[in-house]
Amino acid sequence: MHGYTLAVKRDFVARHYLFGGDWGAENQLHAHHYQVEVQLEGRTLDKHGYLVDIVAVEAHLEELVAYYRDQTLNDLPEFAGLNPSIEHFARLLGQSLLGRVPEPLSAVTVKIWENDIAWAAYREAR
Repeated sequence: MHGYTLAVKRDFVARHYLFGGDWGAENQLHAHHYQVEVQLEGRTLDKHGYLVDIVAVEAHLEELVAYYRDQTLNDLPEFAGLNPSIEHFARLLGQSLLGRVPEPLSAVTVKIWENDIAWAAYREAR
């Protein structure tokens, strides 16, 4: 299989706390300086030689990041009943982005770092 990948990265600060287990300091409200990288994959390019319009992708990602910036993730409706783990967060961001990008894509991967050494990713193929 062949294809193209385009990636865009942003960073922001948000807060959360984990529940349902004994994870020490993670059970208390705290902030992370998240970094999110979105990778869009497709098999073909448009007439201009682009997989997607990178300016539009950057704008969509910036809108999503602005929504989460400085928020407490636990308080947001999409996290109702969910631990705001980076795994869940990556899935929610990926699905939101898929709904905003009209171009035909074969997959979207969202990778979120919560610090310099820990990250999780979610990939959804179409």
